[in-house]
Amino acid sequence: MKRIFTALAASLIAAVSLFAQPQTHVSWKTGVESLGDGLYEITATARMDAGWHIYDLGPYEFGPNPTAITFTLPEGASLEGELSASREPEKYYDDIFEINIGYYEGEVSFSQKVRGSGEVGLTVEWMACDENNCTPLNDETFSVTIGQQQKAPASKSADGSIWSMILAAILWGFAALLTPCVFPIIPMTVSFFMKGDYKPAQNRFRALMYGVFIILLYTVPIAVLILVTRLIGGDAVTADIFNWLATHWLPNIIFFLVFMVFAASFFGAFEIVLPSKLSNSSDAQVDKRKGLGGVFFLALTLVLVSFSCTGPIVGTVLINATQGEFWAPIVTMFAFSLAFALPFVLFAMFPGLLKNLPKSGGWLNTVKVVLGFIEIALGFKFLSTADQVYHWGLLNREVYLAIWIVDFTLLGFYLLGKLKFKFDSDVKYISTGRLVLAIIDFAFVVWMIPGMFGAPLKALSGYLPPMETQEFVLGRQSASAPAPVQATVVSDDVQGVVLPGTGKYSDFLELPLGLQGFFDLDEAKAYAAAVGKPVFLDFTGHGCVNCREMESRVWSNPDVLGMLANDFVLCALYCDDKIKVDEKDWVTTDSGKTLKTLGKINSHYGLTEFGVAAQPFYVILSPSGEVRSTRSYNLDVDAFKAWLSSVK
Repeated sequence: MKRIFTALAASLIAAVSLFAQPQTHVSWKTGVESLGDGLYEITATARMDAGWHIYDLGPYEFGPNPTAITFTLPEGASLEGELSASREPEKYYDDIFEINIGYYEGEVSFSQKVRGSGEVGLTVEWMACDENNCTPLNDETFSVTIGQQQKAPASKSADGSIWSMILAAILWGFAALLTPCVFPIIPMTVSFFMKGDYKPAQNRFRALMYGVFIILLYTVPIAVLILVTRLIGGDAVTADIFNWLATHWLPNIIFFLVFMVFAASFFGAFEIVLPSKLSNSSDAQVDKRKGLGGVFFLALTLVLVSFSCTGPIVGTVLINATQGEFWAPIVTMFAFSLAFALPFVLFAMFPGLLKNLPKSGGWLNTVKVVLGFIEIALGFKFLSTADQVYHWGLLNREVYLAIWIVDFTLLGFYLLGKLKFKFDSDVKYISTGRLVLAIIDFAFVVWMIPGMFGAPLKALSGYLPPMETQEFVLGRQSASAPAPVQATVVSDDVQGVVLPGTGKYSDFLELPLGLQGFFDLDEAKAYAAAVGKPVFLDFTGHGCVNCREMESRVWSNPDVLGMLANDFVLCALYCDDKIKVDEKDWVTTDSGKTLKTLGKINSHYGLTEFGVAAQPFYVILSPSGEVRSTRSYNLDVDAFKAWLSSVK
């Protein structure tokens, strides 16, 4: 009777709180993922407000309302297995109900495997509580579709990385405004929009279109190039172009040289300008044409005149974006041009803001020189990519770090006025701003120095060569000695299969963090079947920034590293390696093209089998070779651990 009474009391409290607490304090989202062979995993993810929690799946005979999810299946579909949570709930003993109760705070996902095709309905019921009260029982209904050409979701690969690329593009867009090629154009913009007899509303419209034209001039050429290649050759051609731009030695060496040339120009060695005839003819059209025609040519003049400063910035944005999906360069260039155009639109709409700007002067050349030092640091990333992909052995981790340390040390001395370039003004004293920047710069240099002795430097993991290229690591006896982790256990009774670390391509490829595995999927599958372990398939690349971040920030977690080393058979498929494989391993595509290099073969397999062209992309295969689950770039360590635990 006591339990019944307390359960009724809890229900009464929840009902009364309906009037006092209309919020649910929980937001839900759903997702679906193909696991292969007609099997799909439907996920419902709950995100709770701070201080609030929901209960676990229960069930409780006498207790709070557990979270419940019911599924409405299409004809012929069936549930496979039980509903599961992404992590274990927190537990406490409730004195009222006299039982142990589980609950979740923050974020949690519930997953259910479903076999079949069609529209699946799911209804979620939950009750949210804080320390003082509970909401009434809430419910929400969702619908997801399975079985309609649902491959492993390539779009997921961009969830984390695309936003980081967009943010970087926006920051570069604002940084470009401070360059000497761009800043002086602001007064010209204001002067243009103050001319003519236009009403305020008309001028605001012209100013808005000015921004639109700037964005289109940067974004449309990239979009047209990508869309044309997709129309002509489909995803494979676009992916090949991106792969070629990001990994082939020729564009990487060209980009490296371009960055060095621009850096020299920023230091004052010479001036890079487009042919004057091109920019002058565009500028002349500004005064000739009225209305939107003049606005367009003003935007074109801005883009052309600013090229000598924005060129390397645009190149950096685009090259970083080619490691994502086909639309990533379009989105990132749109973000860059939006940030770049926004101030011009504001000054065109409100010319009075011009008086608040600092005057042009020596500070603009200082910005240019600072960008020169940054150009040197960024330029070596292209040389490093080519070096890793083609195994030249020019830039190991120590050499790369030494260049960065020297480069940013010289930048610090420049900010302190100890170095002076051709067009610099005399520095009679150091401003507070320069001192702050110098402190930040030297702190960065000091932080990098331990990397020369093997410190991971996780924040730079995407830009540095992999740790495997480090010749000296403090505490390690030799460069060839693996990191101190437990390797995959090799059973003595495994006969007739290739062992981890001894198979194809292991003479020039290595797994990170001292892990042992394979670089050929057939060998990995054969070993997995022999030892009864699932395969952890890693689509990666030498020049993949996000791959290095995942390895440095997620894989290095002791729990994750332990599971990878002991619970899985690892197989890394490098999608940008240029080594030519044996003729018997060549692959002929449906279009009749013969793929001869390891990178192209692996990239083609990822695109045709899983619909992904971006790295990293992870696939768990059962010991018999069936796809269990997939995952993409996401730096959430706990979520990665939960994913591995759910499929190991």
